[in-house]
Amino acid sequence: MFRIEEVEHRYGDRTVLRDVSVELTERRVAVVGANGSGKSTFARLLNGLVVPTSGTVTVDGLDTRKDGRRIRAKVGFVFQDPDLQIVMPTVAEDLAFGLKHRGLSKADIDQRVEQALEDNGLRDLRDQPAHLLSGGQKQRLAIASVLATAPRYVVFDEPTTMLDLRSKRQIARVMAELEQPVVVVSHDMDLLEGFDRVLVFDEGRLVADGPPDVSIAFYLELMGAC
Repeated sequence: MFRIEEVEHRYGDRTVLRDVSVELTERRVAVVGANGSGKSTFARLLNGLVVPTSGTVTVDGLDTRKDGRRIRAKVGFVFQDPDLQIVMPTVAEDLAFGLKHRGLSKADIDQRVEQALEDNGLRDLRDQPAHLLSGGQKQRLAIASVLATAPRYVVFDEPTTMLDLRSKRQIARVMAELEQPVVVVSHDMDLLEGFDRVLVFDEGRLVADGPPDVSIAFYLELMGAC
């Protein structure tokens, strides 16, 4: 469970989140809002990439200020731009990279890499240069690298923004089939079909929180009023 209590966050003199309090317990939670609404900062709070200026964020009782390393092992994070996550020369090496600091044996790492290649349709690309993959392939690699570490939760920050329709559908299918609870930040309303709950942010505040049909209708009306 994610618990966010009276959180404010500032970058210098700019306040990007104001008085946010919410608990997330559902299996599929979406976060929507205009650019600059604070939704991506909110997502980064959930695994300690960002710690609040004031207030607290806890994950299963762990405080992101005190337990950042344990939380990042528990909460996988997939960035909008997969190039921010791809750090090794080849696909297989990149999948192995995140596992080498988990205390696993070489045999365990090799097994997880092979399983990740198979599960994510990357087997034919195992020895390909990672940075020469297509946008959709890079995003699948970024997701596979996160999932190979077996996180308890997964947070996606606009994972389909840079992708074509076919790749968007592939990523949507991957997310729908995940066993882990997920939190997804997205502008793509079609991606949110079947979600349990949608949060709407506007100017740093959580302004709507409810079932998808209610929250999305609120969001569309809010955007139409701009």
